[in-house]
Amino acid sequence: MKIGRPPGHPGRTAVLRGGGPSGERVRLGLHDLMNGTFATPRIFFYRRTLDADAVEDSLRRALAHYPLLTGRLVRDPDGGLSVACDDAGAVFAVAHSDRAMPDYGPDRPAHQDLRRYIHPVNAFRVVGHDTPLLSVKVTHMRGGGSVLGVSINHAVVDGGGYLGFLLHWSRTHAGRESRPAPYDRTPLDRLAADVPAAPDDPQYEVITGRRRFGFIWKVNARARTMRTITVRFSADEVLDLRVAARAGQDADRPPASSGDALGAHLWRVLGALRGRDPAAQERLGIVVGLRAALKDRLPDGYWGNAVSNTTAALPARELREEPLAHTVAAVRAALDRVTLDRIRQEAAFLEAQRAAGRSGRVFSRMSLDAFEGTVALNNVSRLPVYAVEFGAGRPFWFAFPASPIPWTVLITPTPDDDHSRDVHLSVPRDAADALRGPEWTRRLHDPGRRAGRL
Repeated sequence: MKIGRPPGHPGRTAVLRGGGPSGERVRLGLHDLMNGTFATPRIFFYRRTLDADAVEDSLRRALAHYPLLTGRLVRDPDGGLSVACDDAGAVFAVAHSDRAMPDYGPDRPAHQDLRRYIHPVNAFRVVGHDTPLLSVKVTHMRGGGSVLGVSINHAVVDGGGYLGFLLHWSRTHAGRESRPAPYDRTPLDRLAADVPAAPDDPQYEVITGRRRFGFIWKVNARARTMRTITVRFSADEVLDLRVAARAGQDADRPPASSGDALGAHLWRVLGALRGRDPAAQERLGIVVGLRAALKDRLPDGYWGNAVSNTTAALPARELREEPLAHTVAAVRAALDRVTLDRIRQEAAFLEAQRAAGRSGRVFSRMSLDAFEGTVALNNVSRLPVYAVEFGAGRPFWFAFPASPIPWTVLITPTPDDDHSRDVHLSVPRDAADALRGPEWTRRLHDPGRRAGRL
């Protein structure tokens, strides 16, 4: 394994191993293959300085329960992927910055600085190479405070499982016991058994190699024009949205949640900002976790990718002019379609593509339509990201790399862990400039507009 020296002042880099090579080879599941083999970083900022030696020791102990994180990605004969649990190791780096800790937050994003807090890994030499699936970097800031940057390959786990590992590590650091997370992928893949595979799927599309190249080229070419802004919605604003959504609901429908109301409101605002033809179809692609729908099929704490997506659709005129409750009803209808039967149909479709060697050309329709009529929504506000502690108190800020795909919305909790929410909007530059202006700031926050026309 070639490990480069991290940027900044000289520090140290170590390869941490877990419980030793087991000889196990874990075949990744159908939903694992949808994410590519790129690492996904999470960065935590602490006012007090972390004890790097203690953090390293607790990580080493936690890794004994996560053999995939010290293994390596390998190609299966049928083109699928597996993790060889050979305990080749994860990377742990410590660096020292000559900068004082910036006061990061909604009004001071960290996106331009994130690369300095992440240990670099070659994203194009992963499968079949000695490339770690987990890297951790602790950066001590001048005058006190530390930054913890963690990168895990997305083929191994989704956001919920990612945080589960971090919380396990945090508990280990505090001396509390945690049980190993179940990582066998067969319970999820088994859902495809005895289900005839449809030739196509409402949420996924098999594209040609040329179209795949064209989509990736378009994303990269336009990445420089993308901007991510963070808008904080106070607890009162979120609860007001929920009240407005419930006030217009049909009496026989379950009450709208805060997440339903906020997501629908953001879709309405972005739809109005784009100003498409009133008859145009507006779509909201919603990232959905499958663990709740599969609670009787998956072991508790399942550690892998168990995420799919669903799509709500409305004509542009309805999205802009009908009450918030109307939009919430469309959102709920889309979420209600995520049933066991639907998940099994999806699994059968994905299994057929893997068997045909086409997994690398299966894309979600919400991604392919990002440059047209779709807003992509990922609400992770229930994940306790600010509970990741390592003896130096809670982080005061949490960050992640900006999305290069336009019209992407990520909703996260705030450091206060109340009903307030931080909304991260990745949009084209002109849209970002507009959203920072007084008119669209008012549309985002003005309670008088939430239930009526935008």
